[in-house]
Amino acid sequence: MSIEVGSKVEGKVTGIANFGAFIDLGNNKTGLVHISEVSDSYVENINEELEVGQTVTVKVLSIADDGKIGLSIRKAQEKPAAEASKPRPSSNRGRPSSSNKRPAAKKDDFDSLMNSFLKDSEDRLTSLKRHTENKRGGRGGRKG
Repeated sequence: MSIEVGSKVEGKVTGIANFGAFIDLGNNKTGLVHISEVSDSYVENINEELEVGQTVTVKVLSIADDGKIGLSIRKAQEKPAAEASKPRPSSNRGRPSSSNKRPAAKKDDFDSLMNSFLKDSEDRLTSLKRHTENKRGGRGGRKG
């Protein structure tokens, strides 16, 4: 079976690291499933999800020029139509919710999300710099 981007293949877990799992795809080919691609929910400890020797179905995400194969378990799983439309639960862990900033029905593309993030980040950095400069007495400090 040829390994092509977008295809689903069976593989066996041959190794587990903190960042992901190595999957033997046969024909002397090994790919990596990053920890973020193991499950739809947050995975803190990959050892709780996978074990060496386990057979898994993976989707080929990428094949690099150097032969590295990027895989996903969560994208290989078939989702019912009702479940696919549900939003994933977010794990904000103390961060303010951004859901009130834009309507959920609107689909943002990557560029607009990145631009929004960069603008927000720049605003926060400016505010932080202004706040710390005021505490130190502004530019130049004291002249004696």
